[in-house]
Amino acid sequence: MTRVSVLALRDGMASSLAITLDALETANQVSLLGGRRAPFEVRTVRTGRAATGFAQGDLLIVPGLGVRSEADLATRLATPAVRRAGRIAADARAAGASVAASCASTFILAQAGLLSGKRATTTWWLAPAFRRLHPDVELVADQIVVAEWPLATAGAAMAQMDLMLAVIAKFASPGLSEACARYLLLDQRRSQAPYMAMSFLAGQDEKIARAEAWVRENIERDFSVDEIAAAVSLTPRTFARRLASVCGLSPVRFAQRIRVEAAERMLETTRLSVDEVARRVGYAEPSTLRRVMRRQSGRSPTELRPVA
Repeated sequence: MTRVSVLALRDGMASSLAITLDALETANQVSLLGGRRAPFEVRTVRTGRAATGFAQGDLLIVPGLGVRSEADLATRLATPAVRRAGRIAADARAAGASVAASCASTFILAQAGLLSGKRATTTWWLAPAFRRLHPDVELVADQIVVAEWPLATAGAAMAQMDLMLAVIAKFASPGLSEACARYLLLDQRRSQAPYMAMSFLAGQDEKIARAEAWVRENIERDFSVDEIAAAVSLTPRTFARRLASVCGLSPVRFAQRIRVEAAERMLETTRLSVDEVARRVGYAEPSTLRRVMRRQSGRSPTELRPVA
């Protein structure tokens, strides 16, 4: 049986805490109904009191911090309660416990130094801030869960459930995780990419915002990375560097993401053929659009057509 401590953050996301406790309880009940013992012993701890007793093989889960803006995040990270949460996570790790966090709470682990030199993810809309604050962490912003135990991180708010399924798979069994997913009617989601709004990310840098607008204006034709850079008065190298810091994408992937966004919108809202949609977003061959869409979002053009 794995001892699990769930950190109840003051003013944290109530839904994230509830999802954590409900998923663990579901895992225990499904296991008991199958004639096996409950895999998790769960306790809730708060930052206002010392959390002790961590040991090798334990697990600490930090549900979502719950912030509404980057300024709100900065304020919350500086509070004594959140700093204590970071110390609790560091103490747990030092004692040999695994630590998992989702959404803005991944900043707590990074601020405590637990993610340095490691791969991690966070909520997609705070990815630019994460890259600025923690350049020593390899951020994989399009992933919903990055589980490199003894540490695991997850993306935006409802990714807490995806994180919990990863927890159940690791500390109980993959079969129990799948059973819980079926019991809770959860679909598999492997990427945040379909939910990432390029306009939001690009808007955090004037030059990148102009580049995004230029790509959309020229979306029907083939163009080079050098042309995009020149349109915003940057060298290709500087453009690539700034784009990576803001969006975490190469220039080629940046243009592809915008083309796919536009294609998805047309497929969902018009009756244009796939061939015509592909042409309107700059792909001479519809097979190219299909391939890029499948790689980015795991969906095909036909899956986006509304049901008649």
